[in-house]
Amino acid sequence: MLIGPQNSAELVAAVRSRLERSAQAAGRDPGSITLIAVSKAQSAELMRRVATAGVTDFGENYLQEAIPKMAALASLGLRWHFIGGIQSNKTRAIAERFDWVHSIDRLGVARRLAEQRPFHAPPLNVCIQVALSAEERKGGVALEGLAELAAGIAVLPRLRLRGLMCVPAPQTDPQAQRATFARLRCARDALNRDGAGLDTLSMGMSADFEAAIAEGATCVRIGTALFGAR
Repeated sequence: MLIGPQNSAELVAAVRSRLERSAQAAGRDPGSITLIAVSKAQSAELMRRVATAGVTDFGENYLQEAIPKMAALASLGLRWHFIGGIQSNKTRAIAERFDWVHSIDRLGVARRLAEQRPFHAPPLNVCIQVALSAEERKGGVALEGLAELAAGIAVLPRLRLRGLMCVPAPQTDPQAQRATFARLRCARDALNRDGAGLDTLSMGMSADFEAAIAEGATCVRIGTALFGAR
């Protein structure tokens, strides 16, 4: 699919419309849901077109790919979300450059991010990635270990634990999608009953974000629907 300036605006408008309809159907304020454009493998120029159409939050999976694009788009004042797996030798650059990290699943990585977050910067917003299915190639802490990890992260300086994230296995049935996202919502609610104060559910992608919104998603991570198939 050839994506030009007009197509970018149309794709953004279509995603916004889907988001708004889903939020209204769930009795929610569309403004409470952050649209994150997942821009891995996309050019800085195409990202600029999407940003011009009103998207302010971009998610990157790979640090080495992200850095030059962040530099090229620095004048736009975008918010940057790291959403990929985190290698220990990449934590300093992530801590220095990103506003959010959605994919923490180990306390050691969280400690490195806390130690390496610049003191002049605001606390780094972080989410814990939770494994809701047994897919070895995807990260995430098991539900059984979530409370312990959350307690460890919550006391780290320079980090602000905001919520939970998941990357579930693809499903085509909307009810099955909702059931998976409900598990993450219930995990967040259980932590909050113990005083965690979490306000974020990062869940839902191009094929299932309506189901995620129905179950309380506050951040949806959209790639294909905004940029077209890679």
